[in-house]
Amino acid sequence: MLLKTFGWSFAVTALGLVAAVFYGGWAAFGLVAILSVLEISLSFDNAVVNAGILKKMSAFWQKIFLTIGILIAVFGMRLVFPVVIVALSAQLGPIEAVDLALTDKERYQELVTDAHPSIAAFGGMFLLMIFLDFIFEDRDIKWLGWLERPLAKLGKVDMLSVCIALIILLISAITFATHAHQHGGTHVDKAETVLLAGIGGLITYMIVGGLSGYFEDKLEEEEEREHEQEEEAVRAGKPRSAVVVAGKAAFFMFLYLEVLDASFSFDGVIGAFAITNDIVLMALGLGIGAMYVRSLTVYLVREGTLDDYVYLEHGAHYAIGALAMILLVTIRYEINEFITGSVGVILIAWSFWSSVRRNRALAAAEGNAGSDDKTEVSSGV
Repeated sequence: MLLKTFGWSFAVTALGLVAAVFYGGWAAFGLVAILSVLEISLSFDNAVVNAGILKKMSAFWQKIFLTIGILIAVFGMRLVFPVVIVALSAQLGPIEAVDLALTDKERYQELVTDAHPSIAAFGGMFLLMIFLDFIFEDRDIKWLGWLERPLAKLGKVDMLSVCIALIILLISAITFATHAHQHGGTHVDKAETVLLAGIGGLITYMIVGGLSGYFEDKLEEEEEREHEQEEEAVRAGKPRSAVVVAGKAAFFMFLYLEVLDASFSFDGVIGAFAITNDIVLMALGLGIGAMYVRSLTVYLVREGTLDDYVYLEHGAHYAIGALAMILLVTIRYEINEFITGSVGVILIAWSFWSSVRRNRALAAAEGNAGSDDKTEVSSGV
């Protein structure tokens, strides 16, 4: 079962790591491995959301999502999108950007390094909004209750996450300008670039969130309409075709899933720039990670274990928040790649262990309750 579900992911991993060694030696091997783990850890919540929707779809539409969807996810967002970011940031054509990445790596590195403040501001703001909207929402299940309860109360204030994100962006822009001035003022104009790029990240998040919400509303309306039509057909003695009902609802589910997947892929792509500026290594690492996210989605659906580890989504979002702050800090300071790659893994592992402990405590409580019931029955006899 495990090999059947993750077989393609294992094959892509082997090919990707071998390609990394041939491309840049063992150092490239390590970077691709870190990028793969980073993508998996950041996108785990994506797999959870995908699985929750995918399990409602027919086998046909599940295959569509796992075939056409994987092409969009891996080749579209993980391969094409980094080129677009570099091309826009460095004011290059896409073909020129790819050509530089493959033939003149030093020049490409210089262009990307020069564009790093805008990339970091754009990505940092996008990730920060994902994190803030998560922690300010009141949830039934809380991981770090001492922190999440007061934040949920603060979240009742309208547009609080946007205000906080803009304040952090303003501080980041001012900090970068001060840093540039102390070094002769040669990059003072980058402060404005940081501000504009950060606002662009905020706008992108709001557009993607709006599209996701639109498709979610359309999906709910479609499901409600089809449910009413089924009830009317049953009362009339003429049941509707299950294929038509499943097809229309599944089509909106597919569109919604693709928008969600695109929105979640931004964090992995943007976060990869905190690990490396090499577009080839980035594509290899993110492609491997995306394959595992797809396989993990299928595994969660088939095994029915979606709700077993309830804190994993929390851990994933805290990892997103940590990466957002790391990106913003890298506008001024360099941060070791190992730290950037390991923070998310540590938070995911911590949330997984917390989930395991919670499950054990619940099982122990149920066992004690069962023993008490047996004792009462025995006493009664």
